[in-house]
Amino acid sequence: MPSTQKLSLTDPVQFIKGVGPKRAELLKRLALETAEDCLHLLPSRYEDRSQVRKIAELRAGELATVTGTILDSGILRLGRRRRLFEIVIEDESGLLHAKWFKFRDAYMAERFAPGLKVIISGKMTDNKYLGTGLEIVHPDIEILQDDEESQATSGQIIPVYPSTEGLNQKSLRQIMQNVVDNYIPLVEEFIPNDILTRHKLPQRRKAFQETHRPPVDQSVRDLERFRSAGQRRLIFEEFFLLQLSLALRHLQHETVEKGVAFKTRGPLIQRFVQHLPFELTGAQKKVLGNIMDDLERDQPMNRLLHGDVGSGKTMVALIALLTAIDNGYQGALMAPTELLAEQHFLSLKPFCEKLGLSIDLASSALTNAERDRVRSDLASGNIQLVVGTHSLIQKDVQFNKLGLVVIDEQHRFGVLQREALGKKGWQPHVLVMTATPIPRSLAMTLYGDMDICQLDEMPPGRLPITTRRFYENRREEAYSLIDGEIKKGRQAYIVCPLIDESEKVDLHTATEVFEGLRRQYPTWKIGLLHGRIKNEERQDMMRAFKEGTLQVLVATTIIEVGIDVPNATTILIEHAERFGLAQLHQLRGRVGRGQHHSHCLLVAHHPITPEAKRRLDAMVKSQDGFLIAEEDLNIRGPGDFMGTRQSGLPLLRIAHLIRDAEFIAPARKEAFALVEKDPDLSNPEHALLKQALLHYVGDRGDLASIL
Repeated sequence: MPSTQKLSLTDPVQFIKGVGPKRAELLKRLALETAEDCLHLLPSRYEDRSQVRKIAELRAGELATVTGTILDSGILRLGRRRRLFEIVIEDESGLLHAKWFKFRDAYMAERFAPGLKVIISGKMTDNKYLGTGLEIVHPDIEILQDDEESQATSGQIIPVYPSTEGLNQKSLRQIMQNVVDNYIPLVEEFIPNDILTRHKLPQRRKAFQETHRPPVDQSVRDLERFRSAGQRRLIFEEFFLLQLSLALRHLQHETVEKGVAFKTRGPLIQRFVQHLPFELTGAQKKVLGNIMDDLERDQPMNRLLHGDVGSGKTMVALIALLTAIDNGYQGALMAPTELLAEQHFLSLKPFCEKLGLSIDLASSALTNAERDRVRSDLASGNIQLVVGTHSLIQKDVQFNKLGLVVIDEQHRFGVLQREALGKKGWQPHVLVMTATPIPRSLAMTLYGDMDICQLDEMPPGRLPITTRRFYENRREEAYSLIDGEIKKGRQAYIVCPLIDESEKVDLHTATEVFEGLRRQYPTWKIGLLHGRIKNEERQDMMRAFKEGTLQVLVATTIIEVGIDVPNATTILIEHAERFGLAQLHQLRGRVGRGQHHSHCLLVAHHPITPEAKRRLDAMVKSQDGFLIAEEDLNIRGPGDFMGTRQSGLPLLRIAHLIRDAEFIAPARKEAFALVEKDPDLSNPEHALLKQALLHYVGDRGDLASIL
């Protein structure tokens, strides 16, 4: 370990007292590579060992901590397949059963041998079925080496950290205490004092100290709710740095080289709107007003168009693109997948042909000759509107005069990818779209540097979709419903998570379902669609389904977005318990697009986790995309929601978008106010803040070019 004089927060964890090479590898599983990383690993909960209870005092339904000795341990069988691992703990007042339904045989048997003294915490339940009295399922448990250790921790508030196999709480806690003792003196304050005073937040060193080693008079309830003064400070700090990065990006966008001010509502737009077979909704007109106002300015538009499945975003995007073409510029529509790009191209092509405009598709599926032709026509300006995937941001793709970029399902693209496309023109206007409903708290972080508009109205005549859950043993009932719809002249999707048996044998696969349905329903005209099918074959199959030649389309999730077949009234999703809520909601949006009542059938397979059941319950109860998004964020947490980890924004290591949403607005207000006063953080008082911000953003952002 480095000498005390040379300690640094960037010290590798291997050199922290009590770690070494082997434990360093274990700590990497927790994303802990430096001493600073360890400081940011806050306890997930706390044990108040001043309140250790006797077993005889416990009551069902309460959270409690007890100490005792393991009297017995072993595996119990429940029927032919199910098993559990159980230990029986005793103290001088009685017995307590602890159970695990997920375990590794050898590890559990060796770890929890009879005679060991343990401290155990969790929610007490009364097993009336077996009559064994109180029990605790999947508890937090720690082995105490002796009575001396038990006495040493009694009367204290003990932190419990997120852990990993091979590293018990006692070892991890000792490592963290060494970090606190040796590295907290190196922590520097960078948030201005006036901000800390306004929000009654402690200094940074004190916040880390009291979070990792709470004083005995600290409220355990506040700690568990992440509302102690130290925790509130660290949560605010993280949101403040994030909002500061967004404020600087927003400022940079406002001060970039001037773009092109378009004339809006020109002859091309007027002709297009006149020939539409329907009237735009009030929400579409309102959003288009916002977009047109942006396009009339010489500052490049940077706007998010946010709307639920089926709200009419594509039509709004096309009108914006036509505005660019009306002004003599090219438009580009970028989609995250080949299939979505193809579907956008096929849906926009008829409109462009009626208006006499040139439109083309650029994707990696093109032959070399086709790719060369498209690139040549883009460079010469012969293509006025291009639809493509990430292939549009390749270095050898050049535009003649790019004026507007529309990016669909934009959360799937990184910030740098979006900027790469934007640099293809002379500061082109940028409109990004998403059909994934986004809770306000997430929108303020993911899109805090953008202007946001929302399509909050569905086109008239859209009927509600009946969503039902079936377990595997009732699949035939679900198929009968599909058969009834087909006999009425309707069509159906059947979605499977995998393509073939070789990938994972316990899932119903697309090829297996396809073959089974052909045998069971020989009169059905069925197609099989997945990502391995060649581009031409895929387009032919989609065309056949859209024209009604195919009645049932068995597919993988490549149909998640971009497919519009009004006659498709039923979608059955196999292994629905494996899908996230946002994806289930997107898939459901493939039906309900015509004049007939539609159905979404969720087929789940046992065993099903409580989280999966919660997702399916949310789907059955609601079609409101925003309610579903809130529930999705609650269930999954912010880390992976909508691919946030690939969004180009720094990760939230401490703050939680749902639990801590109340901190976002004040942190945002302070960050934007500070940037307004000190646009490049050049004030000497902000030197440490500038350094902390660059460190926080790291290689996941572009702030180094701003500051």
